[in-house]
Amino acid sequence: MESSSVPSLAATENWPVPTAAVAVVRADGTVAGSHGPTGQRFPLASVTKPLAAYAVLVAYEEGAIDLDEPAGPEGATVRHLLAHTSGLAFDENRVQAAPGTRRIYSNTGFEVLGDLVAKATDIPFADYLHQAVLAPLGMTATTLEGSPAKDAVSTVDDLVRFAAEVQAPRLLDARTVLDAMTVAYPGLTGILPGYGHQRPNDWGLGFEIRGAKSPHWTGTTSSPRTFGHFGQSGTFLWIDPDVRAACVALTDRAFGPWAIEAWTPFTDAVLADLRR
Repeated sequence: MESSSVPSLAATENWPVPTAAVAVVRADGTVAGSHGPTGQRFPLASVTKPLAAYAVLVAYEEGAIDLDEPAGPEGATVRHLLAHTSGLAFDENRVQAAPGTRRIYSNTGFEVLGDLVAKATDIPFADYLHQAVLAPLGMTATTLEGSPAKDAVSTVDDLVRFAAEVQAPRLLDARTVLDAMTVAYPGLTGILPGYGHQRPNDWGLGFEIRGAKSPHWTGTTSSPRTFGHFGQSGTFLWIDPDVRAACVALTDRAFGPWAIEAWTPFTDAVLADLRR
């Protein structure tokens, strides 16, 4: 579907990438606009994490796990792992800090979560994600092909369904989603990959929260309540509750200076369209 209600989406044609697909979905589930091959599958990289986190939260609501049960390093919980404050290192099973003291972005933490859910439910995590999130939302083109931190493959069309769900939850209690988009362990400092040290480096449960971060991958006009994730494969998903809309962008060029230059003015233009 191509639409002119968000004409700024066409700016993706000027991005220095082989392929880009993008869409905006409102909180009522209607697609405000899209551009590019929205049915093409792209590796998500870390945009996998919000999907994995949603499955973890389903497991919590089903009673398979508890957010405050021990998980990961000594003293850490499921909540610490979701909020990147378990103390685990980025990509190795090594403890760098006491739980709750620093925001250390950790792929390892999400792999621990995947193992925990698999053990608690007796279902491999990729299958659990499919049963708990992907199938109910009709995300038929999405698969998890390895780590719950970074190895999902999906389409813009599928992620639009997910972004609509997060804005108007059916799979989870709305209070659980509110918890996920609210800062967990406020005030913690840390490094936002690609954007450097942030004081504070706010995260919810599986979602990064914009807050007052600068620089940032969302827009200069994005509300502080904006939350979402970007991926090293040149992908992002943001949800801005103040404009009651979400934007998904998938590309096939790795994140780098091009994305830092392109994404922020792009988001500002999309927000300007939505606010008209």
